[in-house]
Amino acid sequence: MEYANQLESTINDMVQKGRGVLAADESAPTIAKRFKAIDVESTEENRRAWRSLLVTTKGLGEYISGIILFEETLSQKTDDGQTIPEAAWAQNIVPGIKVDKGKVPLALSPGDLITQGLDGLADRLRIYKQQGARFAKWREVYSIDKHAPTQHGIKANAEMLARYAAACQAEGLAPIVEPEVLMDGSHDINRHAEVTEAVQHAVFHALHRHHVVLELMILKPNMVLPGKDCRRAEPDEVAAATLKVLKRTVPAAAPSINFLSGGQGPEEATANLNAINQQGADAPWNLTISYGRALQQTALQAWRGKKENLAAAQQALLKRARLNHLAMLGEYQPEMES
Repeated sequence: MEYANQLESTINDMVQKGRGVLAADESAPTIAKRFKAIDVESTEENRRAWRSLLVTTKGLGEYISGIILFEETLSQKTDDGQTIPEAAWAQNIVPGIKVDKGKVPLALSPGDLITQGLDGLADRLRIYKQQGARFAKWREVYSIDKHAPTQHGIKANAEMLARYAAACQAEGLAPIVEPEVLMDGSHDINRHAEVTEAVQHAVFHALHRHHVVLELMILKPNMVLPGKDCRRAEPDEVAAATLKVLKRTVPAAAPSINFLSGGQGPEEATANLNAINQQGADAPWNLTISYGRALQQTALQAWRGKKENLAAAQQALLKRARLNHLAMLGEYQPEMES
């Protein structure tokens, strides 16, 4: 493979015990929603200021090894004139980019969704790479309902993820592969496990068909949880269910499993990660995070769009990152929150 050395070096920089990935790749509608909750208008300047705050948090690189950025962020600059990818790498945080174009209903398959963005992907990847991105991320989403996801939907989504991952490796960007089985709904934890297992099987079969080198990619899956409208599970139950599915489906060649937080609160996501690392101490993969809201929420609330709150917001971010770092080592305790 032409870019094997580049890809290997990116994976080595990103996959390290006790460090995880910060997802700061919210699309325009999503970041507008996050900002609205703190009474901040979603202007380009406010988005730049917020993402600049994240990458300039001193010491963040101790706990965070990569950051997923949104397209406009690649060319934005911090207050001292560095591009945001340069500022991230100054702390040994590898800059990456979300490359999918969002989800739409899958034609003639009620209840299934499919993600767009494969058209022109190779050309876009080359541009992102010139702008400093070293890895990419693509998300496929699976809703759980009486008849969903269907076998057809699961296969179609796996195919998209594999084609994206192959395109990334061909251009020298390490792919983060994100199949997210949503926790929205009233399904129980067993149903979530069953769907997650079917999804992961399909994804790895497709990756194999498309010659994706597993050692040079990262998996970003959901944890296995009861639906939001069902009940809340204890961390030990979440960990046992999650590890059971992963051991059945994810080859040992994959270097890292970076969980998404998927609507969990910051403390819940950290406690569940901790239990997974305690129970999965002998797992063949690095078990870590690629959290968005669960890392950013407390910092956003501290910031509220005001320059004078910058230090407080960075402290909040650093605290959350450190607590997740401890959870990656299986050393987190709930009393550390206060």
